[in-house]
Amino acid sequence: MTMTNAPGELDRRADAEPRRKPRPARMRPADVLRVGGSGLRSRPMRVFLSALGIAIGIAAMVGVVGISTSSTEDLDRRLSALGTNLLTVTPGQSFTGGAAHLPAESVGMIGAMDHVESVSAIGRTSAKVYRNDRTPKQETGGLSVAAARTDLPRSVGAEIVDGRWLNAANSRYPSVVLGPKAAEQLGVHKAGPDVRVWLGGRWFTVVGLLAPNELVPSLDSSALVGWSVAKSELGFDGYPTTIYTRADESSVGDVQAVLGATANPETPSETTVSRPSDALAAKEATDDALSGLLLGLGGVALLVGGVGVANTMVISVLERRSEIGLRRSLGATRGQIRTQFLAEALLLSALGGLGGVLLGIAVTGGYASYQGWPSVVPVWAMAGGVGATLVIGGLAGFYPAVRAARLPPTEALATT
Repeated sequence: MTMTNAPGELDRRADAEPRRKPRPARMRPADVLRVGGSGLRSRPMRVFLSALGIAIGIAAMVGVVGISTSSTEDLDRRLSALGTNLLTVTPGQSFTGGAAHLPAESVGMIGAMDHVESVSAIGRTSAKVYRNDRTPKQETGGLSVAAARTDLPRSVGAEIVDGRWLNAANSRYPSVVLGPKAAEQLGVHKAGPDVRVWLGGRWFTVVGLLAPNELVPSLDSSALVGWSVAKSELGFDGYPTTIYTRADESSVGDVQAVLGATANPETPSETTVSRPSDALAAKEATDDALSGLLLGLGGVALLVGGVGVANTMVISVLERRSEIGLRRSLGATRGQIRTQFLAEALLLSALGGLGGVLLGIAVTGGYASYQGWPSVVPVWAMAGGVGATLVIGGLAGFYPAVRAARLPPTEALATT
């Protein structure tokens, strides 16, 4: 037998059951982006200025990292071409404090060492070089005259841009090779049998012009003559003042440790051994310190941009209180209001971050091109730049978002 409930009993059960509140509509990610984007589009100029503050900070950071990395890449490329295995030996001071000198046989003794690929030397003279014999003697221009061995280019990586280097034939006669700075000061633009300079009280024929040398920049301001003619015509004593040694790449440290004692066995303490590539590396370390300072300035600019984002979002909350009240009255929850304003702050920061990364890449490319460097911007710098802006934007937009969510609907609607 089937029993049915009376209509009155059903009504009583329905009244007894608690009525469930309708759940607010959930905002999908696409809805969050759309709502956040609409808030930014309503104030384009303010958004542009706030994003510009973020972009400047990110561009500064990416640009500094990119330029520093490009400089390092260029240094590595140049050192690979020039070689880091060049060692130099120069005389120091004697025990009595006077000027010491290297033995005349030191070049040969170093050449007999194991793991030495090549060795050569120059010897400074007291001679002066002038454009012609009418130039006042005091106007030396800081140029030096040195005797050079014929195998010098192999050891120091010197290149001839015009003419030729000293050889067994012309090194015995009044012939000279000029470094680039020396040639510029003397007004010499080419080499040839009819191009001469006044050197040591007589005419010397310019047989060659050197290219700039980064490992041995002192050669750029030098006039180089043959070893034999320096002895016979310029009063050269025959003692080398700088010995250049190329060692095997794998044995540079071992050769460097005994090079001074080999060059001057009697008084090894009167020699100084150096590695020219270390000077380039030290210069790069100085550039890195400057890059750290610039990165700090970029961080300050980024912080200022974050303050701009916070200011924009706080003003936005104040201006849009009626909108917030309307949305709350239509069923929007505090979480949805908070999400909306936080999304606006993140979108604003992301726009500034992407713009800053692109600007930093452009600055790096332009400066690297101007300097002749390879343009390198690390991926971590670009990703870190965008990530930093999102963190700054989230922190800057958190308080305004919370403040907007806490506005009572009646109070927000009452604001005109």
